[in-house]
Amino acid sequence: MSKGTIKKVAGPLVIAEGMRDANMFDVVRVSKQRLIGEIIEIHGDQASIQVYEETSGLGPGEPVESTGAPLSVELGPGLIGGIFDGIGRPLVDIMEASGTNLVRGVEIPSLNREKKWKFVPCVSVGDEVEAGDVIGTVAETKVVVQKIMVPYGVKGKIKSINKGEYTILETVAVLEKEDKTEENLTLLQRWPVRRGRPYKQKLSPDEPLITGQRVIDTLFPIAKGGVAAIPGPFGSGKTVVQHQLAKWADADIVVYIGCGERGNEMTDVLNEFPELKDPKTGESLMERTVLIANTSDMPVAAREASIYVGISIAEYFRDMGYSVALMADSTSRWAEALREMSGRLEEMPGEEGYPAYLGSRLAQFYERAGRVISLGKEGREGTLSAIGAVSPPGGDISEPVSQATLRIVKVFWGLDSNLAYSRHFPAINWLTSYSLYDLGKWFNSNVNNKWTEYKAKIMKLLNDEAELDEIVKLVGMDALSAADRLKLEGARSIREDYLHQIAFHEVDTYTSLDKQYLMLDLILKFYDVSLENLSNIKVDDLVKLPVRERIGRFKYVSNDKINKEHEEILTQINREIQELVQKEGA
Repeated sequence: MSKGTIKKVAGPLVIAEGMRDANMFDVVRVSKQRLIGEIIEIHGDQASIQVYEETSGLGPGEPVESTGAPLSVELGPGLIGGIFDGIGRPLVDIMEASGTNLVRGVEIPSLNREKKWKFVPCVSVGDEVEAGDVIGTVAETKVVVQKIMVPYGVKGKIKSINKGEYTILETVAVLEKEDKTEENLTLLQRWPVRRGRPYKQKLSPDEPLITGQRVIDTLFPIAKGGVAAIPGPFGSGKTVVQHQLAKWADADIVVYIGCGERGNEMTDVLNEFPELKDPKTGESLMERTVLIANTSDMPVAAREASIYVGISIAEYFRDMGYSVALMADSTSRWAEALREMSGRLEEMPGEEGYPAYLGSRLAQFYERAGRVISLGKEGREGTLSAIGAVSPPGGDISEPVSQATLRIVKVFWGLDSNLAYSRHFPAINWLTSYSLYDLGKWFNSNVNNKWTEYKAKIMKLLNDEAELDEIVKLVGMDALSAADRLKLEGARSIREDYLHQIAFHEVDTYTSLDKQYLMLDLILKFYDVSLENLSNIKVDDLVKLPVRERIGRFKYVSNDKINKEHEEILTQINREIQELVQKEGA
């Protein structure tokens, strides 16, 4: 264990001397207050330390002590439903110990040491096990069963294992290793956050992560195990989109990281999630959620750690065979913390002052997502989908964080301030967004074989509308042919009746894939039937048909009534258009 003294303090950066025996990324305790820090640079016996707590009042000569271990996260029963700060400390326990404000130097373990958990073994004495094998289970909440796995680097024969109630530090099994030494296995594991958890094999993502958000599922789907970015200016709805994904995405576990965002946004999550019913289980959403909160008024340096703590927890549940969705809000604030530390270290700056290694750090984070087969004799398939919000100043995505992110991710949901200001939510711009995951075959075989055909049709209508809008601005609506005016009406119907979705409406907040298909079917059937009869009727009369209102209100129909309503509206479309043809032909 290396001990030194403070030489210089510059904001969150502390330079200590006498640290010759310390290693890179060791956790250190700084000053008599024992503030938590991490060594990020070593020159001779001088170590540059990134301190994860407020450093005001520190001065030269104060002691610095290395723990000899890297920054690690505690993994075990007690994670689900918890809210932790950027370095993995439990905020509720800190509040109970020290009051409503974060006190410096608090040493409280992440997971409760007193609570007993019911452990049920699933291996027997004499069984050979290796890293990643499940030795037993703990029912952590009503929804999540935690699988207790053999830690990485451990292999041997079960010497003893007992069912019963244990704290996370008590031995649940004894393993006899090949060299005849014994290893005590507990419910608790520790993992260095900067290292990705190992796996047996990485698979290609080929199944969509269903979100219930129509613009995402239909036009720009993300695969389970995929990565997506949501860039957008202030007020365009990044946080609401991420909240919606956390609530409704087809994932077993949600890890939500509030990285440098305002405290009221995390408060919304804390207030809403316990009250929201999970559509799959009927239980509270917090029964399958882990929250990491490092808001804008918390120490800047800890933002960097919060991203790694969150993804290490997500990988742990992925290794159990779960589908995990990770929300990072926002990676821009994380990049700003990198920029501040890089500036204080006097490194050569890259574009706009960000460090030259910004792109590689972002890539290291996002590449930890994926669909994998876990370690162990019977590897489990688990997925980790990472969705990062990006907050470019003024919504300008040509800035370095957005550009570095776009080079890595395969899904881009570009939020548009014009759509947001016109109250069109989610404000995902359908002309600039994209998804590079080829999921058409899955949708065709699992929803309807016309899915990709319908998707191509609505994208063509929306693109044609953008071109026709330019003409209308130049020469007016009267210059357009009847077919082009009908195209504009069809595109308007897609925008207003389909892509516009109310996050706070009890029915419209989530749309199943079957309902999405039926909605598209109604909009496109109306357009096709109108186009067939366009020579006999006027576009203005088509727009005024009562069935148009009914198509628009179909989004508010509950799931158990959609098939009946769909049939009735189709009949009404054909009847009203035929009546219009007869009336105008008379």
